Parts: sequence; C-alpha cells; structure tokens
Amino acid sequence: MAIHSFPVIDIKNEVFKDQFEVAPNQELQLGGSKEWKISKRRLSGGVSNGIDLVEINNGRLSMTVIPTRGMGLWKGSCDNLRLGWDSPVENLVHPSLINPTLFNGIGWLKGFNELLCRCGISWHGAPGLDKVKDNSDNISETPLTLHGQIANTPAHRVDIHVETDGKGTLSVTGEVDETMLFGPRLRLKTRMETEAGSNWFRITDEIINIGGQTTESEILYHTNFGSPFLEGGSKLVAPVKEVTPCNDRSAKDMKTWTVYRDPVSGFIEQCHFLDIVADNNQETVVMLKNSTSDHAVSLSYNVKQLPSFTVWKNTQAVEDGYVTGLEPGTSLPNNRSFERSNGRIISLAPGESYQTGFTLTVLTSAEEVSETEAQIRELQSDTKPEIHQSPISKWTPGVE
Repeated sequence: MAIHSFPVIDIKNEVFKDQFEVAPNQELQLGGSKEWKISKRRLSGGVSNGIDLVEINNGRLSMTVIPTRGMGLWKGSCDNLRLGWDSPVENLVHPSLINPTLFNGIGWLKGFNELLCRCGISWHGAPGLDKVKDNSDNISETPLTLHGQIANTPAHRVDIHVETDGKGTLSVTGEVDETMLFGPRLRLKTRMETEAGSNWFRITDEIINIGGQTTESEILYHTNFGSPFLEGGSKLVAPVKEVTPCNDRSAKDMKTWTVYRDPVSGFIEQCHFLDIVADNNQETVVMLKNSTSDHAVSLSYNVKQLPSFTVWKNTQAVEDGYVTGLEPGTSLPNNRSFERSNGRIISLAPGESYQTGFTLTVLTSAEEVSETEAQIRELQSDTKPEIHQSPISKWTPGVE
C-alpha cells in the first residue's frame, strides 16, 4: 500500500502549516476520482480568528474538519446536497471565547453550529452536579456543564494522508487531549476518512486513558441535519427494540415520533431515547429521509460500541435553528451521575482504550433510499418495537 502522509500540526515537534494543499499531480493519482483534494487553512477575524480547518474533497463528497474544535465536522456536501444546518451561531467560534458555565451550565451552545460535534469525553449530557473524588480523596459535589469539553479543545496533532491503493483513500488523523492535574487524563485519537469518488465518510475513534489511575469516559456523536434532509414530512427510519420520550413534553407527540414538522416558531425541543436492533455482528443503520424519499443520510455503526441512541427534534423557526440530531453514544445525554447509577459509564484502567465510530452515507436517489429502508426493515423483521408513551425510570431521571 502506498501511503503519502503530511503533518500539518504537531505541537510537540513545533510543526505548524498555516496553509497546505495536496491534489492530483504527475506522481499522485487516485483511481476513484481525478478531482480530489485535501487542503488546510486558518481563519482570521471575528469569533473565528485562529480556527484551523481541513477540507477533504473526494471529488464527489466534501467534509470540513475543525482541528481547533475537537476534530469536529463543520459542514459538508455530496452531489450538491448540503450537509449541516443553519444555526443561530452563524460563524465558527474559537474555544477561547466559550464559557461553558454560562446560563446555568449551557454556555457550550454559544459555539454550537456543526454538522458533527463529539460530546464527552470525560462526560456529556445535561448540566448538573456529580459526586466525584477530589485530590484530597474526599467525595465532593462538582458541577458538570453541558456536553463536556472535547468539542472546545484544539487538537495538538493533525496529519493528512493519501493512500493510492484501489480507488484511493483520503484521510485526516488527529489527537486531542482532555487532561488536568488531579483529574482525568484522556486522549482522543481519530481517523476521518473517505474513498475517492464515494458518498460516505467514516470516523474511527479511540479514547485512551493516558493517566495512572482508572477513570470514567463517555462519548456521544451529535450529528445535526437541516434542509434538504430535514423538512415537513421527513422521517426517521430506524430498527427499534424500544423507544421512550425523554420527558413529558416529548411524550405529547409519541404517535408521530418518527415524523418531522415544518418549522414552527416557538417549538419546544423533543428528545427520544432508543434501543436499536442490530445484526449478528452487532452492526446497525438508521436513516433520515426527506419527505419525497429521494434523498437521505444514514449512520451505520456497532451497537456494542455505541449502545445508546438519542433523537433530538428541534423543528423551531429556521432563524432559531431548524435541526434534528441523530446521536449514537456510549450513554444517554443525562447527567453523568444518573448514567453511572444505571451502569452506562465506561471505566478505563491506566493504558486501556475504547474504540468506536460510525459511517455517514449520503443517499442521493430514490433507489438508494429504498435499498437502505429495506435493509432496516430486515433488521426490524424479527423484533416488535416496544413504544412507551411516557418516560421510563431506566432512561429518565426522576421517574418512578
């Protein structure tokens, strides 16, 4: 296998390339496309000042990686179909400008506008108090903010890779550390890749405990979609064992929980928690399709790695953020104390790691949508879904 690698950020070795590009040339050709390119640049001005971006374009599908924001994905496109959404936060926000403690612990939302942001990796979910052991070996109450720290932590190493075998593979690898004295020492190592000329993008993550003590970890992939995949009549298609509303507000629409509305001013967000059916290899797929079923996005992943799934429906006015989130995770987006009490928190011994990830596929024809829907029906075929009409105690705090 011929692999061409290009370091663009390496803090340890004092490597930083403000601008970089690799594209087809006499010595570097890929079988899947003649129009591929990977480029790196740095933004200047306003709240985006100092943010690094790496754009991967495989000739058909493009994705913009944000090393400065935890190796998240800002936006993308495939066959002229946009991937992303219109957030009230119009521009990328540098992590130094985010105060996560604002508004009772939801300041994370001041920078929230990505196609994908990882939540975690020490904790994610709703803000609130957790009981943890402090540096004096005492149990104390500690406030945790919304969705953790990784999305507001810059990568200390980023490399670009081009592999020429087969159709050719384009990838970006990165490392992000979430560490502190007298606290967790976790490292996220990620590989984000696509095949030249394809309609898919894969993320493979490894969370490593680089400290000397056992520590906890959580991760949730907050993937967010607006138009053209989200519109009135769009539908979530998923193989379901069990589904429940996360609260009483979400329970009001259980008869139509898979269907999306047109934008509604003042709409109050809804969340539903799912237990997803998988095949014998623990692999599954979920899909969001538009109202006419001629384009869709799907997420494929392993339920052993990501046993929890959350659907976030936020169909308020476009100006206020018309969006839905499809969110596979190691746990549900409740406060860590509740998830711990229900056995959904990862425990990593010193040097131990946890592997996870998913593949995002853009379906650009009615035929592709139909094929994926048939795959989901096959997964569902032997399982009758249990649909709860109100929150249940194992998934929602405060329910008897």
